[in-house]
Amino acid sequence: MILLDVVSACRKPAAFLFEDGKLNADMESRGVKVFRSRFGNKFNELKRTSSFTRALPMAGRLSATLAELSIVARSYDLIYANSQKAFVLGSVASSLSRKPIIWHLHDIINASHFGSSQRRLQVGLANRFARMVIAPSRSVADAFIAEGGKPNLVRIVPNGLDVESDATPIDQLRNRLGLPTGPLVGVFSRLAPWKGQHVVLRALAMLPNVKCIIVGGALFGEDDYAESLRQFVLSLGLSQRVSFLGQRSDVQNLMRAVDIVIHPSVSPEPFGRTLVEAMLAQTPIIATDTGAAADILDYGKAGSLVPPGESDALAAAIQKSLTRSSDIEKQVEYGATRARTTYSANMMRQSIAEAIESCVCIEAP
Repeated sequence: MILLDVVSACRKPAAFLFEDGKLNADMESRGVKVFRSRFGNKFNELKRTSSFTRALPMAGRLSATLAELSIVARSYDLIYANSQKAFVLGSVASSLSRKPIIWHLHDIINASHFGSSQRRLQVGLANRFARMVIAPSRSVADAFIAEGGKPNLVRIVPNGLDVESDATPIDQLRNRLGLPTGPLVGVFSRLAPWKGQHVVLRALAMLPNVKCIIVGGALFGEDDYAESLRQFVLSLGLSQRVSFLGQRSDVQNLMRAVDIVIHPSVSPEPFGRTLVEAMLAQTPIIATDTGAAADILDYGKAGSLVPPGESDALAAAIQKSLTRSSDIEKQVEYGATRARTTYSANMMRQSIAEAIESCVCIEAP
């Protein structure tokens, strides 16, 4: 989603994608020329914790994809890598094609998310080849530097988004979306252990009248966790109060329809787009005090913060937020203003366009 906004900040952009998917069509609908690798459709088998030996059987595919990318890059001014895999290949292609490369780093590089060999490789390549490393938050920047990344490479550009507001009354919106009446909380995230959906389920077990929707799917081979959540719901007796809605395209309406948006990550979040979406939806927020969440919520002014992994504290915060006291209403109002002024898509696009221009200008004769 961030990449789709980034391309609009570029002049005559092209996208080099590893495999077919919805992104391909979305890019083309925006007038972006799309190159699809003939050899990259197995790269999703390489996980964040994979060792170098796991990549050896794909050496041929990696080399072929690198050759494709290097040829494409020669016709453009700059390579903009939007993922770890894209950056690893892009950094080598940058050297071969003699084009500058920017790495848009969307993750916190630490042992919780990446193996040691991957961390060394990513940071080493960044120090050697990257003209700039764009980080969406101070948490991402600090983690990169802590792993040995050069501080002068980093530029912090908060993620931004623009959302159309729906003025439909909440009860009508719930009815239209097929959601239950009564106290309702929502969790909006892919299903992954570090995203903390299991903590929400434990909190719900302490709140007999509260229902919950869980929106998102298992995107990166985390199907076992997704199944464990469903089994956990059964073991806690929550099957009548918890609904798994999967991937949805109407997230903003779902956020407006619930009483509280919960962001329960148990590991530091690199950004937290969900938080900004909830702020724009003007729905009370509860988030764990880890990673970029505290910064986005201005340390409690735009939402309630609880310790990660503590279901008791989360249950208490849910009870308080459901009262919609004056303190909660102030958080909601402040959050909506903060989202519009600090995290707009236009501000992000402008900052990224300036970053791209500065790197291209360095290369100009």
